Amino acid sequence: MNENLFASFAAPTMMGLPIVILIVLFPSILFPSPDRLINNRLASIQQWLIQLASKQMLSIHNHKGQTWALMLMSLILFIGSTNLLGLLPHSFTPTTQLSMNLGMAIPLWAGTVITGFRYKTKTSLAHFLPQGTPLPLIPMLVIIETVSLFIQPMALAVRLTANITAGHLLIHLIGGATLALMDISTTTAFITFIILILLTILEFAVALIQAYVFTLLVSLYLHDNT
Repeated sequence: MNENLFASFAAPTMMGLPIVILIVLFPSILFPSPDRLINNRLASIQQWLIQLASKQMLSIHNHKGQTWALMLMSLILFIGSTNLLGLLPHSFTPTTQLSMNLGMAIPLWAGTVITGFRYKTKTSLAHFLPQGTPLPLIPMLVIIETVSLFIQPMALAVRLTANITAGHLLIHLIGGATLALMDISTTTAFITFIILILLTILEFAVALIQAYVFTLLVSLYLHDNT
């Protein structure tokens, strides 16, 4: 049972070779570029969504922070499209892999921290020791603030992994229960099927919300360091 339940989270292979890289690159094909499609509805929706997200995230940033606009918009589009494609039947969601999410979170977090130490050295160091701290508490607070700083990328990756994985597991479990109940009670199976539809709609919202939350937290880390 456990093997069947978690089989969809195993990295797919073809002829013994992993095809995760092809799956990760696939969402970029879905977004048209202005060179190929001009005044297309899909391109217009894409531009409107990018402008809406950039207005929400970049309004609090100064000039240095706004230079990260391309990185942040690419990140939210990639995570959002990957999460949505993972909801298709018999598909694989790369964002259910903690290793991939850590691969996105750690470089972005490290970039914001390095930027902070480069341009705001005194302010960045001041975060480790709040003003007015009693002398006996200084070593403990420095350790706590250091741990909280290094746990930020782990929190980013684990949050995205847990939310996407939990939704897929619930859909798998309720879908299996619906099939099992069809031979026992048609009414109960129909109710379970309605719950499955509602949960699927919720997962579409969660896929976009988690992409927004991940990018927003990276944007907030950047704001604190620029």
